[in-house]
Amino acid sequence: MNQPNPTPGGASSDRTGRFVTQPNGHIAPLSPHMGVWRWHVTMTASILFRATIIAATVGVLFVLAWLGALAFGPEAFQSALDLAGSPLGLLVFFGLTVVLFSFILNGARHTYNDTGNGLTVKSATALSNIAVWGPIPLAVLFWVVLFATGRVSL
Repeated sequence: MNQPNPTPGGASSDRTGRFVTQPNGHIAPLSPHMGVWRWHVTMTASILFRATIIAATVGVLFVLAWLGALAFGPEAFQSALDLAGSPLGLLVFFGLTVVLFSFILNGARHTYNDTGNGLTVKSATALSNIAVWGPIPLAVLFWVVLFATGRVSL
C-alpha cells in the first residue's frame, strides 16, 4: 500500500487526511491509528509488562503490611499470617507469583532485545509468547512444589 505524498499546497489541501501541518509549518504524516494495525502478541507482552510493574507495586504494599504487623506485635503478626494462609491470601500470593514470573520473563526478553538479538518478527513473536504464556505454568509448578513439600497447606 503506497502512502500519498503531501500536496504542494500543504496539509490543508490534502483530501486523504493523512497529513498535518505542524506548528513550525512542517508537513508530516499522521501517526497510524490502532485500527490500522493487526493485534500481535508483542503488543500483549508490552502491555502485560507494564501491568506487571503495577501489580508488583501492589505486592510491595503487602510486604509493607506484613512488616507493619511484625512491628505491632505477636497478635497482629499472627493475624497477618492467618490472613496470608487463608484461601483468599493464597490466591493473592498465587497471583503475585504469576506477576513475579511475568516480570522475570519479560525482563529477560527486554534484556535479550537490548543486546540487539531477537528482533526479527519470528523471534520477537516466540519470545513474546514465552513472556505472555510462560508465567502461568511456572507459577502452577511453583505452587505444586510448595504444596507437595508441605511448605504451604490449606
